[in-house]
Amino acid sequence: MDSMEEIYMKHGKMIYGFLLTRTRGPGLAEELTQETFYQAVKHIGGYKGESSISTWLCAIAKNLWRDYLRRQKDHVPLDEAEQVSVESAESRAFCLWDNVQILKLVHGLEDPMREVMYLRLVGNLTFGQIGEIMGRSENWARVTYYRGKERVVKEAGKL
Repeated sequence: MDSMEEIYMKHGKMIYGFLLTRTRGPGLAEELTQETFYQAVKHIGGYKGESSISTWLCAIAKNLWRDYLRRQKDHVPLDEAEQVSVESAESRAFCLWDNVQILKLVHGLEDPMREVMYLRLVGNLTFGQIGEIMGRSENWARVTYYRGKERVVKEAGKL
């Protein structure tokens, strides 16, 4: 297994993006990202290699986010928060447009479409990994992503 520093360098941005889609706040996303990697170091012995390291880290991050919500007095219900989003051809194509504007359009998508878009574009995850993280099928992740991409392209055309 890679050293934790290498794992952080490889997956830190993706975990931060994953948490940012849920928290909608950079400060909390950063705090939970740090806690995710702390917990990963603390429980590295529990990683059995049955899933990719990125999927394992996302599961830790998701559990930390749930724990955070449970501790808050004034928060959205957990079910609503659950629905709150590769260097690939898709991400390269999006990079040709104004990144800030595209991210605004992606951020405007409803959940879970937004989260799927972030996991694919920012997190470099496969549709299989996204499906696993979201507790859905690979096909669901693929369809959700392409519907989100169509919406972003349509909205970008209006600009």
